[in-house]
Amino acid sequence: MASEDVKILGGWPSPYVMRPRIALNIKSVNYEFLQEQFGSKSDLLLKSNPVYKKIPVMIHGEKPICESLIIVQYIDEVWDSGHSILPSDPYDRAVAKFWATYIDDKWFPGLRAISRAEGEDAKKEAAEEVIAGLVLLEDAFIKCSKGKSFFGGEKIGYLDIALGCFLASLTVTEKMGNIKLLDENKTPNLFKWAEKFSSDAAVKDVMPETGKLMDFAKVLIAKSKAS
Repeated sequence: MASEDVKILGGWPSPYVMRPRIALNIKSVNYEFLQEQFGSKSDLLLKSNPVYKKIPVMIHGEKPICESLIIVQYIDEVWDSGHSILPSDPYDRAVAKFWATYIDDKWFPGLRAISRAEGEDAKKEAAEEVIAGLVLLEDAFIKCSKGKSFFGGEKIGYLDIALGCFLASLTVTEKMGNIKLLDENKTPNLFKWAEKFSSDAAVKDVMPETGKLMDFAKVLIAKSKAS
């Protein structure tokens, strides 16, 4: 087994930081969590990720690995403990990476747009786009899961981690906007999946508590309006 000299640079509210932490939990790898202060960047972060200068960064044996999904893939390839995170079939792996890219490039930016929308019409339009994306992901879940509990099958996989890290942010957006996004009637499979993912042993201890995350979000919104 690879050396477990592992550090994660990140912050508890970040969904992207959740990804490598879940992957390490799946592999039963011990790691040190070095929390960055939001609004500032430590010397270690700037040294470890001089290109993007952002979290998360995993340092494994003094070697930094950057970008959340790249880190997840690295963890899966380095440690053979636990189950495989990425699909073994090349086509299934390509499909999972496609949807993970969609989530990061299109769906999550749409979710963030809801809280930034000015006026009820704009908020409604942003919410409708997010819901439409969830309907697409519902169909992707049906195809990828092949009747099992997770995108990855019987156990949490790459695409589960890619989407599941945003569930806390989704809940906070629903509560703060008084809207329903993940609907049991429109996306029943995703609705059930979300409950199973959030309660999984690899996830529940790193999933931000809703109230605490909501307070953090309110502070960020207030700062953005003041600037």
